[in-house]
Amino acid sequence: MGSFLSFVRKETLHIIRDPRTMLVVLLMPIVQMTLFGFAISTEINNIDFAVVAPNRTSAIRQQVERLAANAYFTYKGFISPKETDEVLRRGETDVVVVFADDYDRKTLSSALSPTDGAAIQLVFDASNPNIAAAGAGYLQQVLSVGGPATLIEPEMHLMYNPQMKSAYNFVPGIMGLIFILICAIMTSVSIVREKETGTMEVLLASPVRPIRIILAKMIPYFALSCINLATILLLARYALDVPISGSTAGIVAISLLYLILALALGLFISTIADTQVMAMLISGMVLMLPVIMLSGMVFPIENMPKILQALSTIVPARWYIAAIRKLMIEGVPFAAVLKEFAILSGMTLALIGIALRKFNDKLE
Repeated sequence: MGSFLSFVRKETLHIIRDPRTMLVVLLMPIVQMTLFGFAISTEINNIDFAVVAPNRTSAIRQQVERLAANAYFTYKGFISPKETDEVLRRGETDVVVVFADDYDRKTLSSALSPTDGAAIQLVFDASNPNIAAAGAGYLQQVLSVGGPATLIEPEMHLMYNPQMKSAYNFVPGIMGLIFILICAIMTSVSIVREKETGTMEVLLASPVRPIRIILAKMIPYFALSCINLATILLLARYALDVPISGSTAGIVAISLLYLILALALGLFISTIADTQVMAMLISGMVLMLPVIMLSGMVFPIENMPKILQALSTIVPARWYIAAIRKLMIEGVPFAAVLKEFAILSGMTLALIGIALRKFNDKLE
């Protein structure tokens, strides 16, 4: 046991004495959380709009003031009908709100016929369909207040994320990505580096069993990942205002399982890579792209073709991210994520068995 702890201490000192590794391992999660939580956002806001209103009645001015006061819109002023196309082409506005000449009559009429035309027209620059789609919904919702008397708006309730914050979506996803990067990539590179420098043979010639050497190299990265887990949860709660509605113990338990799975994945990569560059390439292609594209981190799995939905089932991050969203955002009990926990457990056991077998075969 003493020799095993000596190897753990040796690997820990090796990591601490390498400032580049420490910078990547500890700073990268904070940078990624900041970027995904603040800079990268799917929320559409600051939509620029101009207004065409031949007759600027008090009702129209109230509608314009209501739009201008909304945080999602930026008021650019009144323009003439002839300027509509020009301001949209120049990119000065994203949408032009056109009020009819007889807006007051149409909004007060209880029997508006189709031939009378619309009381309000929304002219969008649809070169960015995301802004156009989101802006249409926002504008219709705001303008419906005080609009035609015959308009009946459905009552809508948004569960779990009423403000539609992007951070609620990205935080679980970035957790799945960071742990793969730290545990799998750094572990595989660390083991392959020993092979490249020739020190692995020296370590294997020692009285300590090979499996203990590998575990000794993994433990420091596991400890660093636990620090990252605590950092991410603190950032999510206090910097990004993402609630931790469910069991904290459940979040930690399934996260620790995912860390062990990622470590086993890193060990497996080390058995098929002979250089650090190859290990990085394999990790980038085999781990990062599937996590980003097929885990539901960015793109909904339900929107994918059936073949990609089936392929996503072998991506561990899919099940981890789904479980974390349920625990953190929805606040469900741990029993509600037993399916995800069982799948991750099976993947972990399978990866550990395959990785250790291939590693032992390579040593022989």
